[in-house]
Amino acid sequence: MSLIGPEELASRVDDPDLRIVDVRWYLGKPGAGRTAYDSGHLPGAIHLDIDDDLTADEGAGRHPLPDPVRFAERLGRAGIGDSNLVVIYDDVGGWVAARLWWMLDNLGHAQAAVLDGGLPAWLALGLPTTTDEPEYEPAELHLANHWSRIVDRGDLLRQLRGSRRPVILDARAGPRYRGEVEPIDPVAGHIPTALSAPTDGNLDADGRFLSVADLRERYVALGADGDDVITSCGSGVSACHNALAMRIAGLPDPILYPGSWSDWSTAGYPAATGPEPGAPPE
Repeated sequence: MSLIGPEELASRVDDPDLRIVDVRWYLGKPGAGRTAYDSGHLPGAIHLDIDDDLTADEGAGRHPLPDPVRFAERLGRAGIGDSNLVVIYDDVGGWVAARLWWMLDNLGHAQAAVLDGGLPAWLALGLPTTTDEPEYEPAELHLANHWSRIVDRGDLLRQLRGSRRPVILDARAGPRYRGEVEPIDPVAGHIPTALSAPTDGNLDADGRFLSVADLRERYVALGADGDDVITSCGSGVSACHNALAMRIAGLPDPILYPGSWSDWSTAGYPAATGPEPGAPPE
């Protein structure tokens, strides 16, 4: 399971093996996600913060992946264990929630799912929220001790200079991809040859994921239906939304560039601007 609807989650909310995680987070607004959680959240939900709980203190880019052992220990202290179904939600279409889904899935915890439509879909059904914060007993969470299917900037640059270049998907919004705006990173634009694949293209008008057929059509049209696809974004968070969409579509899992543009743009590497992917680096 990688996606769960609010209707099904509501029917399982009293399951003692369920752990709901609120990961609301807002770019450039430290602590705002926790404030939103305190104002009201799904019954039984805990809050984990991208910056404080799901990111290493140092590394490539703004949100480097943490040490897997420490990550497992952090979730264990929050009460997430091997037997738990972990359902993750946000209020922005799932692109923050997809980061925690990807992390758990990548390290071998198959029982992780994103709430389809997130908090807005839950509220639209008239389902309850609470300000009560649960306290779970610490649990044992056994995960792999290393990340897999990731790429760093040096290896990516070598691949782009090679004879068989990967398909790179950029999950950021169009204006950032084109270099028209850049709210946080030092250089505007995108990785040369990267294709614009913003996360909102995975969703329907109600903020839920498109059908399997429609998602598959989207990624096939991008040429992203093979084994040489890399997903990127600003800092390795929203890129996971495209990974989730491809999983739902039944396509091969892409490789994640965790550092993404926040890493690439600080290295002095070439940047492309405008609507076209651009030429590969020489």
